[in-house]
Amino acid sequence: MIYPGRQKQLETLIQKLGLAKNAAIKWHLLDLALTHASASAKANYEQLEFVGDAVVRLAASELLFETYPDCTVGEFAAIRSILVSDRNLAKIAESYGFDRYLIVSSSAASDKTGAEPRLADALEAVLAALYLSTKTLELIRPWLDSHFQRLATEIRSDPARQNYKAALQELTQGKYKTLPKYSVQETGTVQGGEDRFTAEVLVQGKLVAEGKGRSIKAAEQAAAQAAFNKLVGSQLTVDC
Repeated sequence: MIYPGRQKQLETLIQKLGLAKNAAIKWHLLDLALTHASASAKANYEQLEFVGDAVVRLAASELLFETYPDCTVGEFAAIRSILVSDRNLAKIAESYGFDRYLIVSSSAASDKTGAEPRLADALEAVLAALYLSTKTLELIRPWLDSHFQRLATEIRSDPARQNYKAALQELTQGKYKTLPKYSVQETGTVQGGEDRFTAEVLVQGKLVAEGKGRSIKAAEQAAAQAAFNKLVGSQLTVDC
């Protein structure tokens, strides 16, 4: 049973997605999709998240197939992997305020480092609930497409495909016949803070750039992006 207050919350979210309250939605599934395992060990979003992982890939695949018919399968796969990453799914969920509707224990909610995967999982679970309501993407693509379309355009215009560690490695191997090296230190005191870790990237033993992030991986990506942009910029300047 869904209590009236909870039903109103779910209807508010549905309206934020641009869907009608009288749409063929299985409300009990949507309620489950927004219940974290810390709030209920049995009735939570984990199984729906499993289904949603496939649903979000299908939605992304359909959009890419329709929008970029000349892309190769390899390009499709590379772009889709970024579209459905936890980082981007969490951003989409955050844009609709999913954290306001997600039932989660206070201890889990205080874990800032878990916020991104928690929101990404919740979005996948919601996608599963909407898909299972109609067995189609009709309740999904009308609002999800715009996010994927914007991001796909950004990715296609980005020579690094947003994986700057890989792009920097390819660049330094080709230009300097060497690999970049990273040095990471914990510089922040707030767990989950944006500047928790600071990474330096060196090429041929020289410091090229640094970056900050809430995790070691994020800090290294930020440093790699700064280094990649710096080296590509200097190369363009010389060529001109």
